[in-house]
Amino acid sequence: MTPASAPRRFALLGAAGYIAPRHLKAIRDTGNDLVAAMDPSDSVGVMDSYFPRADFFTEFERFDRHLDKLRRKGSAVEYVSICSPNYLHDAHIRFAVRNGACAIAEKPVVVNPWNVEALQEIERESGTRVHTILQLRLHPAILALREQYRESSARADVDVTYITSRGKWYFHSWKGELPKSGGIATNIGVHFFDMLGWVFGEESQSTVHVNRPDCAAGVLELARARVRWFLSVNADHLPERAVLAGQRTHRSVTVAGKEVEFSEGFTDLHTRSYEAILDGRGFGLADARPSIETA
Repeated sequence: MTPASAPRRFALLGAAGYIAPRHLKAIRDTGNDLVAAMDPSDSVGVMDSYFPRADFFTEFERFDRHLDKLRRKGSAVEYVSICSPNYLHDAHIRFAVRNGACAIAEKPVVVNPWNVEALQEIERESGTRVHTILQLRLHPAILALREQYRESSARADVDVTYITSRGKWYFHSWKGELPKSGGIATNIGVHFFDMLGWVFGEESQSTVHVNRPDCAAGVLELARARVRWFLSVNADHLPERAVLAGQRTHRSVTVAGKEVEFSEGFTDLHTRSYEAILDGRGFGLADARPSIETA
């Protein structure tokens, strides 16, 4: 993307989180500027690689005051990137809107589908936009799969397995608390549910066979596919070949018995997502809602 004549001004919530570096890179690589960031944790040395001059706060109240002062003197931020824990997304999106900024929220954009309607109303009242990151929709392999099945009258048999091993810390963090993360289906599965619905169409039925803190499994009936899915953070569920290879993550999607290879090509998907948002082609609340309802 060719940078605009004047860089867009960004703020970021959740600067110490796992996903924040992808957003920092996307802001930089699209030629824009991060002016302020906030996180209760001060382990944010990664910012030096991207925006060492950005103001940083560990207290939300001071961050709020700083953005308000910028707005009052004519230097308001235009976008707030939200990398905070899932349960805070709704409040942080509202915070962005109150500051006259558009929000770019990590998935899930909110935990509960009924929050989507309220945010859509706020969006209409404020004239700002709420964007979310649905980066699998931009992956070349997924784009090709969607094109293949878009006009198909047949229903494919699909198997999805995603195992991403997590240590004991996971269940002591917000990710292990159902009200805060939405559970495993939301926390690690929502982007797969979005991808499946985007490729294979509307959901008609969902059956859950397993729903535990460390794993979940079920069957989704979609317009053009029957999907068997399994999600886990338990290393004991890794297939033997992954264990022998020393891998702690296993991701497999098969369609009609054929493996869909998309282990590569993830590096710049957040940057491409930002390019689309800044160009008016990003994904919004209506795009995100079906996968939140499924999760």
